[in-house]
Amino acid sequence: MLQITKSDGGVEAFNPVKLIASLRRAGAEESVAHTIAGDVERDTKEGTSTHDIYAHAFVLLRQHRATAAARYSLKRAVLEFGPSGFPFENYLAELFRAEGYEALVDMHIPGRCVEHEVDIVLTKDEERIYVEAKFHNTIGFKTDLQVALYVQARLEDILEAPTREGVGVPTKASGAKRVPESILKGSGMIITNTKFTSLAIQYGRCKGLGLMGWEYPGEDNLHDRITTLALYPITALTTLSRQQKQELLGDRVVLCSALTRHEDALARAGVGHAQMRNVLEEAAGLCTPQAKHFKS
Repeated sequence: MLQITKSDGGVEAFNPVKLIASLRRAGAEESVAHTIAGDVERDTKEGTSTHDIYAHAFVLLRQHRATAAARYSLKRAVLEFGPSGFPFENYLAELFRAEGYEALVDMHIPGRCVEHEVDIVLTKDEERIYVEAKFHNTIGFKTDLQVALYVQARLEDILEAPTREGVGVPTKASGAKRVPESILKGSGMIITNTKFTSLAIQYGRCKGLGLMGWEYPGEDNLHDRITTLALYPITALTTLSRQQKQELLGDRVVLCSALTRHEDALARAGVGHAQMRNVLEEAAGLCTPQAKHFKS
């Protein structure tokens, strides 16, 4: 069978059925998905990278339906958040807020021994989750055991801290209020836009540490939650240039659904009236949320 090169350098057999399934999930009609898969398979050579296969399929899909191409590009769209990871943390916070959580970003939390910087603090009812957001701009990069070890150690130090008035001191960047003292159940979670190593998963299961990756666990993973809520990032839009996307992220505009409220930010990013109409139409086509609840 034809062997292709994966993002982590490994090889696997080219599977047109898998490609068809991913195109169908993005919203392509069955006939279109089969046609695209056939065209891609004919042009694929021994050793072709999965990135080149994706790029070829994306171009063909965009010719049929822009919104389907935007959904198909979701994984790479998240990679475009940039090396700082800051928009990724804010994007995750918006996902949880859509499920009724209070989500505070970039918090300083006192522990029993030292103070800790926590990417996101989630609170809902009697539950509080301390989230470590691990952003990677390379698909093949995995979050490993070392990350799981230090996140668990930090969680234990936070949960052992003496009770006090307020448990969060916001940084200047977050602009958030102090977190009220209402912890009855505290837990930790690591969220990454790529994968976990097998040892990180084994340790997380043993310690009860929540892990959420792009396709982990099998259900209610990061990809599933984004598509269910239809909270697509602006980097998924095919009607914006890469530079325009980065300008919008710098303006703290992350969600497609927010663009109608930020036409001024689109203008600052160099989007003219004609293009703006196309951008807003594509964004509207992506924003049809469906009810689903997060699990910690």
